[in-house]
Amino acid sequence: MTTDTIQSFARMLIIEAGSKIRASLDGDIWISSKSNVNDLVTNIDQDIEKFFIQRIKESYPTHRVMGEEGFGDSVESLEGVVWILDPIDGTMNFIHQKRNFAISLGIYMDGKPAFGFVFDVMLEELYEAEKGQGAYLNGKPIPPLEEAHLSEALVGMNASWSIPNKRIEHDGMIQLVRDVRGIRSYGSAALETVYVATGRLDAYMSMRLNPWDIAGGRIIAEEVGAVVTNLRGNELTMVDKDTFFIANKSIHRQIIEKYIRLK
Repeated sequence: MTTDTIQSFARMLIIEAGSKIRASLDGDIWISSKSNVNDLVTNIDQDIEKFFIQRIKESYPTHRVMGEEGFGDSVESLEGVVWILDPIDGTMNFIHQKRNFAISLGIYMDGKPAFGFVFDVMLEELYEAEKGQGAYLNGKPIPPLEEAHLSEALVGMNASWSIPNKRIEHDGMIQLVRDVRGIRSYGSAALETVYVATGRLDAYMSMRLNPWDIAGGRIIAEEVGAVVTNLRGNELTMVDKDTFFIANKSIHRQIIEKYIRLK
């Protein structure tokens, strides 16, 4: 087993899975709910996760897979080689818009990030990175992030965090909305994370994300100088749900210290 072989194999699986998803749009899509009526899953999410797991286990039987739809392994630590997969990140977009969704995949080795992939299926944009080797978009290097200024920043966040809620003091969020250039919400954490990596956004935050939402994108973003933490400024564990905050390093600490007050 070489890292080059794993990276090439993962890339091949992602491209093949993307083709399967695009082809599925002409067929029957069955939709059901998970934790609530807005937490959606389709037969395509499930089929694509099964596809990844079967192929990974055939080639690397000792590797473990943490997948959103629950067909993989029970993963409580990142020992060994762990593939962290979201077969369709942005399922609501997949259902309603047929765009703005992605395959998200992060590969971790003995607890350390190794490879990250985010594939915008409909645009066929493949973001990828090997730890310490830079980040790429369709094979072209993504340049390091330039300095950002808060007053000119675009921030990705759900509008519901700027109204009264049980997780964060909304007054700080309202002030953040006023102080930045604009707010955006794309409905896919994986895409919003790589948008920070490419400078399309300057920051993105979420109150509750699972490891598979950001396992691939964070590796890509860190390779170009973005800072990734939870909303308290602490390191992510990558095995449990947590808050999530990624930003250009020039505004990361400023936003946490000035605007964010978790309950």
